[in-house]
Amino acid sequence: MTWALDHLSEILTRAGQHAWLAGLPLVLGLVIALPLGWLASRTSWLRASLLTTTGLLYTIPSLALFILLPSILGTKILDPVNVIVAMTIYTVALLTRTVADGLSSVDPSTRQAAIAMGYGGFARFRAVDLPLAVPVIAAGLRVAAVSNVSIVSVASLIGISQLGYFLTDGYARSFPTEVWVGIIACLLLALVFDLVIQVVSRALTPWTRAVAA
Repeated sequence: MTWALDHLSEILTRAGQHAWLAGLPLVLGLVIALPLGWLASRTSWLRASLLTTTGLLYTIPSLALFILLPSILGTKILDPVNVIVAMTIYTVALLTRTVADGLSSVDPSTRQAAIAMGYGGFARFRAVDLPLAVPVIAAGLRVAAVSNVSIVSVASLIGISQLGYFLTDGYARSFPTEVWVGIIACLLLALVFDLVIQVVSRALTPWTRAVAA
């Protein structure tokens, strides 16, 4: 406890770096996964290939991806862009299926009613399909957020500054207190992400509260 208080400024700084490296890819991944999931939900033959391809992306070992991306992107090994790109890939891999499932879960009768009211194409997607799919997508986002917080810590092995530093440094110095600080900080950060996603999801779906009441 004393060590954590003495290093509170460093912990907060690295937590901010960790949040950026995990959070930005979450947003970017969602933006990319939305059209991919929409395509997968509308075309059965495309669904299988899209979901298989994106699913395979998640099997790429994170450390290998962090090391390989600089040669692909032309960046330096310590450039945070490598981590952001890698985490975006993993987020897309997780969310594409979630988005497809969320859009597919919309009741066909609701879609037909929207069409009868004059909604078509993108207008129906924006005003009907996407809002109704929010709870499913939010559930996937919560999983992706926790996954991102966890995987980002691996980047400490190549020198990227974030909470994972406490894990590797504590291990190298045989100092378990520092390791525990890193673990707890990651857990708390994941909890913050989870709470934020839940709050935003509830704000975007006010009708769910009305039904519950």
